[in-house]
Amino acid sequence: MEREKPLIVITGPTAAGKTDFSIKLAKEINGEIISADSMQVYKGLDIGTDKIFSDRTDGISHYLIDIVSPDICFSVADFVREADEAVKTIRAKRKVPILVGGTGFYIRAFLYGLPKLPSSDKKIREELERLSDQELYSYLRKIDIDYASKISVSDRKRMIRAIEVYRLTGEPLSYFKEPENPKYPFLGYFLYRNRDELYRRIEKRVDSQIDRGLVEEAKKLLTYGKGITAFQALGYKEIVPFLEGEISLDRAILKLKRKTKQFAKRQFTWFKKEKGFKWINMSEVPESVIIRNILGDIKREEIDAIDEDSRSFS
Repeated sequence: MEREKPLIVITGPTAAGKTDFSIKLAKEINGEIISADSMQVYKGLDIGTDKIFSDRTDGISHYLIDIVSPDICFSVADFVREADEAVKTIRAKRKVPILVGGTGFYIRAFLYGLPKLPSSDKKIREELERLSDQELYSYLRKIDIDYASKISVSDRKRMIRAIEVYRLTGEPLSYFKEPENPKYPFLGYFLYRNRDELYRRIEKRVDSQIDRGLVEEAKKLLTYGKGITAFQALGYKEIVPFLEGEISLDRAILKLKRKTKQFAKRQFTWFKKEKGFKWINMSEVPESVIIRNILGDIKREEIDAIDEDSRSFS
């Protein structure tokens, strides 16, 4: 029986160029793309998440984009379930699944699985939603300082979940260990650029988002209320103070650029801890060379698999 090719994972900081590169790679290896962006699942969050549409996909199928309404809570467990189904669908077509995105927590959960945690509790969540970001963070630091040190003070979604788990089990979230062995054989690549170039690309992208209508998109999202999970996406919560007359648009744009750069730095920090990823500087290595190297890695995996099968029958 022919072995399945390894899953390919393309990640890296925001604005590095993962999306366009992954389409070129997919054409070379007969692949299809699964989005690993926790916010591109939401309908209507198009400009703020730099969502890709059919006019840019060059015929390559994409999964986990535009699948839920902005007012629906789409958890990491939901993401893992849907991504697993996408892998089955792609492999049934005898194509290669390519996971592409920068949400490190979702990528790790998909590759390794999630620890067994209790289901959410509506009453506890409603109580916690009434707390401010700072109140949530202070609460979390008291019960689980290890986990608190890994997330942003504005990450309400993860703070609420961590406190909820503690309230339901009496144990901090960091007590529940993640699986250490991947569910899927994979080849992982962290694509990045030199800092100056990356920051220029971030600033250019934010300017483009404003020109394309980010302010109007944020205004539409506000109709669902500021408490929805989708407002965790970069771009929207930075624009809201402008829409509410608290700051100028120029100041909101500067804040968004700064927050996006900070987010990129956190992505670097996250993946420094992840195993199995090759780091490739796109400022120094041409895309054609990166693709050629990935093709070589896939070929070596196939040879190793054949050798392993031969040994098992000897």
